[in-house]
Amino acid sequence: FPFKVLQLEDGATASLKTLSDHEVYNARPRVCNLGYLRTPYIQPDGKVRYRCPSERVTDYVSKGGEKSATVGRKCLCNALCADAGFPQVRQITNPVTGEKDLYVEPSLITTGDDVNQCAELMKKNPKDGTWGYSASDVVTYLLSDWEKSQTELNK
Repeated sequence: FPFKVLQLEDGATASLKTLSDHEVYNARPRVCNLGYLRTPYIQPDGKVRYRCPSERVTDYVSKGGEKSATVGRKCLCNALCADAGFPQVRQITNPVTGEKDLYVEPSLITTGDDVNQCAELMKKNPKDGTWGYSASDVVTYLLSDWEKSQTELNK
């Protein structure tokens, strides 16, 4: 997929811990419980089954997947649901205490291949010194590109 994971700098936002943080990633139980982005494969008996490199490594490999494909894989289905405000919540056994805990799927800040275009839109807010851009800035940018393409087509 053309998703890129944005790495947050330490202290960039103290309240938001995402899967880009190694500690958060390592604490996440590997599970593919939504399966929106699973990959189909054909078993030797001809049946179509599905696998996901974000599921438990032993499960993925038992389905014919390469172990190397699982390294560093993050569950995009769960992360994007969490990003939209609908994180999966499930009961897990705490590996340290053995007690039941609630696990809430963390977010993952993603972007596409055009992330570098954002730099063109960034402006410093003179009031508070923060950097950002608005939806209006994005629409203006997109329309200018579209208008340019229309001018080229009409030549």
